[in-house]
Amino acid sequence: MSRPELSPGASGVITIDLDTLAANWRALAGRVAPSECGAVVKADAYGLGAAEIVPALWHAGCRTFFVATPEEGRAARRLAPEARIFALDGLLPGAADLFITADITPVLSSRPEIDEWAAAAARIGRRLPAALQIETGLNRLGLAVSEIEALGADPARLSALDIQLVISHLVSADDPTDARNEMQRQAFDERRALLPPMPASLAASDGLMLGRAYHYDLVRPGYALYGGQAFRGGPTPVTPVVTVQARVLQVRTLAPGDCVGYSAVWTARRPTRLAVIAAGYADGFARALGAATGQPGAMVMVGGARAPVVGRVSMDLITVDVTDIAGEVARGDLATLIGPGLTIEAMGRAAGTIGYEVLTRLGRRFARRYIGGGSG
Repeated sequence: MSRPELSPGASGVITIDLDTLAANWRALAGRVAPSECGAVVKADAYGLGAAEIVPALWHAGCRTFFVATPEEGRAARRLAPEARIFALDGLLPGAADLFITADITPVLSSRPEIDEWAAAAARIGRRLPAALQIETGLNRLGLAVSEIEALGADPARLSALDIQLVISHLVSADDPTDARNEMQRQAFDERRALLPPMPASLAASDGLMLGRAYHYDLVRPGYALYGGQAFRGGPTPVTPVVTVQARVLQVRTLAPGDCVGYSAVWTARRPTRLAVIAAGYADGFARALGAATGQPGAMVMVGGARAPVVGRVSMDLITVDVTDIAGEVARGDLATLIGPGLTIEAMGRAAGTIGYEVLTRLGRRFARRYIGGGSG
């Protein structure tokens, strides 16, 4: 196996391909044109590093970004000074000046938020940009029908604001056969018709795959930009951006009957070669990915071949059965945890969760290597 050019102290490396990221955004933008394609970069760009991701998307042509919090918005503003930046969590109480100073547009989901943002506009003597989120079935953030009707009957309440967008969010966009998609789309149209005309956005990564009727004026992909494939109706036209690798620390030989890891849940049934790898749940490799005797566990790639994780995953280590790997497996080699043939979706399924959680939980101990996008 080859040994990477890493710092001697690096136990693993997360490689993020910025050229592939840019190509993914362009592919999605082409799919939804003439609608605008934005980018969701909340949670530090899904754990991949907003400091590199935001400029790469800006240079690819993205001009509208979505974050969750005002602090994320401030960071994005420094990285893309001319972009439109929307904060999906809305206006936190008393935070109006922070939004104004950083030129962040709050997505307002309640009457109190609207009133507080309008009062800030009156105080500084100019209209402030805003987006409105309306509830259509997800029952998270969003204006209720009664609030939308009240705003429609009293449009002066919005006169202090420059409403740039009205949005909602689909419940089951990953499943194109789910009737709730069309029900929500109809509810979105009916409820936004009660408001003054404004640009609209309904679809995120999976919703944009449902077809033109869901694109409106702007789509908001996040997971798909990073290569995620959650849509069950066919492949999204994107390529994985992330590879995660960790070093082999030791290779040991087990006799039949030898146990591995905490609680001795896995026992060797044959002479076994075991690779101990420097990754654990502190690095985002979930504890549930381990396997007991006779049960399937997650797979990793060692020496170009798939090998199963055996025994409990611990905080810093996993153990992998490399008995069937042809050739030598040696200390210092790299095992691939996410990469070609090992998707983030597969890891999510093995851990009983989703690829979104896998991405956002990648730990900070591994070295981060950005390739493409002028990063080398």
